[in-house]
Amino acid sequence: MKQPEILYQDDTILVCVKPAKVATQTSRVSEPDLVSILKNELYKADRTKEPYLAVIHRLDQPVSGILVFAKTKKAAAELSRQLQKDGFAKEYLALVTGRPTEKRGVLVDWLRKDGRTNTSCVVPEGTADARRAELSYEVIEEKNQTGDGIPEEISLVRIHLKTGRHHQIRVQMAHAGYPLLGDTRYHPEAAKESREGKWQQIALCAYRLTFRHPKTGKQLTFEICPEFLARRQGNNEK
Repeated sequence: MKQPEILYQDDTILVCVKPAKVATQTSRVSEPDLVSILKNELYKADRTKEPYLAVIHRLDQPVSGILVFAKTKKAAAELSRQLQKDGFAKEYLALVTGRPTEKRGVLVDWLRKDGRTNTSCVVPEGTADARRAELSYEVIEEKNQTGDGIPEEISLVRIHLKTGRHHQIRVQMAHAGYPLLGDTRYHPEAAKESREGKWQQIALCAYRLTFRHPKTGKQLTFEICPEFLARRQGNNEK
């Protein structure tokens, strides 16, 4: 299992990259999660007390990207306040199948989560238990991707989340007609390719995170290059 990369930490916060396929936090004893891994690392550095690490926001288990954790209760309260008041800027990069007709736009839908199947779907406004979901997107690059002899149109899209709903990006992009590459849950063709041993990873990464330091008030921005982009670029250069 790939270990998380710590981008920054001090006495109040810890910023790291969550690897794909690692849960942010889970109740399954046999399955290591990001919180447990990070707490173990913090304990190795200071064995005098049990580390405090508060979850502020999460990423779906198949998704990689940047997360910030609070190391004190005061920092947790301030970061949570920023999250609720749009103080966080969470941006994602994704590879989607097809070419969006509108090269930039805003998607607004109503999503309802099914806890039994751990999925969400778009439903009409006013549906019981449905929550409003909004994101903006911009197409950065379009190209024909040839893999296993099958030409496929894909697009690199930058996405800014304005709400944080269950599987929001995956559901909204699929509903718009441009499902994420490798998303076996919301893209039937990806499920078929996975069974055939082809593309295995969902092409979605929380690549940039901006917020204000809970203690100093200084604006901080962290950015990474998604692993799925680096890997595909490397394959294209061979």
